[in-house]
Amino acid sequence: MEELADLWLARCESELRERRGAERQREAGAGPKHDLVFTDRLLVTLVHLRTGLPQAALAALYGIARSTISRAIGEIRPLLAMRGFAVPDHHSGVRLRTLADVFAYAEAAGIRLRIDGAETQVRRPKAGRPGRRAFVSGKKKQNTIKTTTISDGQGRLLWSGADRPGRMHDQTAMRTEGIAEQFRLHPKVTAEVDEGYRGLANEFPEQISAPPKKPKGGAPLGEQYAWREMRRRQSSERICVEHANAELRQWCPLQRYTGPREDYAATHQAIASLVSDRSARRPTRRKPSTELVLARQASC
Repeated sequence: MEELADLWLARCESELRERRGAERQREAGAGPKHDLVFTDRLLVTLVHLRTGLPQAALAALYGIARSTISRAIGEIRPLLAMRGFAVPDHHSGVRLRTLADVFAYAEAAGIRLRIDGAETQVRRPKAGRPGRRAFVSGKKKQNTIKTTTISDGQGRLLWSGADRPGRMHDQTAMRTEGIAEQFRLHPKVTAEVDEGYRGLANEFPEQISAPPKKPKGGAPLGEQYAWREMRRRQSSERICVEHANAELRQWCPLQRYTGPREDYAATHQAIASLVSDRSARRPTRRKPSTELVLARQASC
């Protein structure tokens, strides 16, 4: 709570300083007063993000104008989006805010990343607006916005972003957002991906693992069984990032976003930041050893 309050004050002072072009000329606290204290504004924003409750309904609950709720959400949502992502098993307050932070953390901690894309349905752009077809997803046949999600092997969210129209391919987004460049800068970082990142896996064969290619129809039966087993194992290693995406889908705005598309990035970042706080508190599960141990010593 104190961290958000400090962020809000710093952001307000920075914006006011840019508008004035100079330092403050009057004492702090001047200007229009808020009808809701900071705690209530934060609570209203969290309820709106978690349940998708309309702003008019929240205004009726508090007995205030709808514009007050809209102003509160507009102030708090960017602060939540600026917080970054929590680091698992790390209680010093350090957070991952950029892709460079995520890859540096993965390299230092020896973590194998899991990368996947996710789509959220959005409103269809108005007729005649340029770029209207850019949001039509070839997979879902709907107007969507795609995002890229990165998690660790325990399904704990490390980063989520790279928002782009639904028509853009996942691999194109990874290149335009600089994810491919991060693999070049951190050659020790490895990752598991799905079939959509086949080209990236071919470019970084030592770092990125994609599902094996399906054998041709006339392949021997043993080769087909081997392909199924390899695909099953790769899917088992990558399923944790699907669980991370599922945690994001528990928040109503990311099931079907009905607000302005210009606000989607901030909404997604705010929700992802909150989800990372919860997932980072899950303890690291140690995988049991598969080494065979004799139950008792054989007698001579």
